[in-house]
Amino acid sequence: MTESQGRRVSRTEETAEGAGPFTTRLTWRLGDGGTAVWESRPARKRGLLTVRAAGESEPRSRSADSVSKHRLRRLNTIAACAFVIGGGLFVAGASVAQFGTGGATGAWIYFAGGLFFNTGDYASLLQAVNAPRQNSGIAALATQRWRWWSYEPGRIDWLSTFVLFVGTLVFGINLLGSLLQGLSAQQVDRLVWAPDLIGCLLFLVSGHLALVEVCHGRPGIRPHDLGWWIVAVNQFGSVLFMASALADFTRPATGSVVNIDIANWGTLAGALSFCAGGALQFYERP
Repeated sequence: MTESQGRRVSRTEETAEGAGPFTTRLTWRLGDGGTAVWESRPARKRGLLTVRAAGESEPRSRSADSVSKHRLRRLNTIAACAFVIGGGLFVAGASVAQFGTGGATGAWIYFAGGLFFNTGDYASLLQAVNAPRQNSGIAALATQRWRWWSYEPGRIDWLSTFVLFVGTLVFGINLLGSLLQGLSAQQVDRLVWAPDLIGCLLFLVSGHLALVEVCHGRPGIRPHDLGWWIVAVNQFGSVLFMASALADFTRPATGSVVNIDIANWGTLAGALSFCAGGALQFYERP
């Protein structure tokens, strides 16, 4: 840490922004007349804090130390790669289901894609768990000890990534159930469709929390913010996955799916959205 990064200052006042119990942006005035701004997503993804010294017209970005930056960069790369590969496998699975024979081949492709989604979401959770925290005594970000798990529901970034990770685990039940053969319509709805619907609902909840985080309150449009684009594209994919899940319900009386075309195309388009979100995430790094 440089001398300017480690210089101790005193706070005279601070302003918190966010939604409900969550703080997503904190601005405090330093004792020397400058200001420092901590934002949840830039700190978690890029390891950045914005500081404006007294007399300066433009703020400067101040980075966390090399340890935090290395962690965030590594976890970001793992998550981005996992989302791109997982999304690609879901595109392949949906294509097989729509244009090929489907059956066990498509189910195994989906299952492999689900494992990559599990990996990407856990890496995103680790990024929230190990994000550098703003230090109350200095205008800089402080590196935390490495942890594989934490319980911090009062932090919106942790809650969003945790809900998403749980969603992928629930979705895994759906993928395992789809590998079983000879299921009745009722068993398909219970073992395959219901976990699919719950997982998609959790995806939507996580995406909404991520939008609240990046918009510091009510979701809106921020076309010049890369983080907003990543969240928005992923949320669009979650909406398509939900449409696919609703269309994939099996009628107990007839054993037929509500609309197989919507189910397959919704999955394919949603997976492409997750691929795009993963590709954009490569650029949101320290």
